[in-house]
Amino acid sequence: MKLRHLVIALTAGATLLACSDNEPNSVGDAPIAIAIHGGAGTITRDNLSREKEAEIREALTLATEAGYAVLESGGEAVDAVQAAIQVLEENPLFNAGRGAVYTYEGRHELDASIMLGDTLEAGAVSGVTNIKSPIEAARAVMERSRHVFLSGEGAESFAREQGLEQVSNTYFNTPHRYEQLQRALTALNQTEDETTLIAHQHWDNAFNMGTVGAVALDADGNLAAGTSTGGMTAKRWGRIGDSPVIGAGTWADNESCAVSATGHGEYFIRYHVAADICSRVKYQQLSVVEAGDQVIHDVLVNAGGTGGVIILDPMGNISMPFNTEGMYRASKTSNEQLTVGIYREE
Repeated sequence: MKLRHLVIALTAGATLLACSDNEPNSVGDAPIAIAIHGGAGTITRDNLSREKEAEIREALTLATEAGYAVLESGGEAVDAVQAAIQVLEENPLFNAGRGAVYTYEGRHELDASIMLGDTLEAGAVSGVTNIKSPIEAARAVMERSRHVFLSGEGAESFAREQGLEQVSNTYFNTPHRYEQLQRALTALNQTEDETTLIAHQHWDNAFNMGTVGAVALDADGNLAAGTSTGGMTAKRWGRIGDSPVIGAGTWADNESCAVSATGHGEYFIRYHVAADICSRVKYQQLSVVEAGDQVIHDVLVNAGGTGGVIILDPMGNISMPFNTEGMYRASKTSNEQLTVGIYREE
C-alpha cells in the first residue's frame, strides 16, 4: 500500500472513532477548492478578439468544472488536478498537449509534473514527444515507479510499458503555434547573440505563454498540484523549463500550500518560485496572498522574470498573482462560485 493511501486510511479510521453513533461525520462540511491557470503573458483586450476571449473563458470553465466535479463527488485532490489539466491538454488554445509550441527543429517536446501535499510524493516527465497526456505520465511516474523524474526516451519507454496512450508527434501540431515558430525564428536571426535573447526579458513573452496547471483541495484536507506545458517556442538542445521541476513550477504541502506556475521558466527555476511561496507560508506564517505577492511582484520583478502562479492553502484560500498584463485563470470552491479571469483588472 502506498504511504499516501495508508495515511488516508488511518485518518479516516481516526475520524470514525471520534464520532459517536448519533453524530454525523464532519467531512461533508470540509472545504473543497480548485484553481487553474492557462498561461500568463501579454494578454490585453486589444490583442484578443471577442470570439477568442469567449473560447478561452469557456475552456477555463470546462476545466475548472471537471476538476470540481471530482472533488464534489468525494474524489481526491490529485484526481481533480489531473482531470482539469487533461481538459486543457486536449484544447489547442493552450501550450500543453494538442496546442504545444514548436521547438527550433519544428517538433514538440512536452513536460509535466504532479505533487501530493500529504506525503510529498511527486512525479515528472520532460522532453516527451509521443505521450498524449503528459500529466497522466507524470502521475504514473509518481505512483508506478521508484523515481520522481523521467526524461526523453526513458520516459517514453516507461509510458509505453504502462499502457499510456501514444500519438504521433504531429498530433500536437496547430497552425497558430507554427506561425509563432516562424516569428521566433525570424527574431533569432535578427540578433547576433541568441543566448542573450532567449535568457532575458527581451524575448517576446508570447513565445513562453500558455502553460497549464491546477491546484486542488479535497474533503480529506489534502492538497495537490500539477503543471503541463509544451515549453518555450524555438527552444533548443533539449531545454527544460520550470513546469516539470518540483519546487520551481509545481509544489504541494499540506502544511503550507499548493502552487502551479506559468511564465519564463528560467527565472522560476533559479528562484524556486513554487516552493519559495509555500516556505514563506509555512515558516513566516504569511497568507497565500502575502507570500505570492512577495515572490511574484518583488523577487521575480527585481530579477526580470515574468509570469504568475495559482496558490491554494488547506483552508481553501486562493491567490492568483501575476506580473504580466494578463493570466488565464479560474477557480471554484465550496464557499465561492466559479470565477474566470483573463485581464489584470478582473
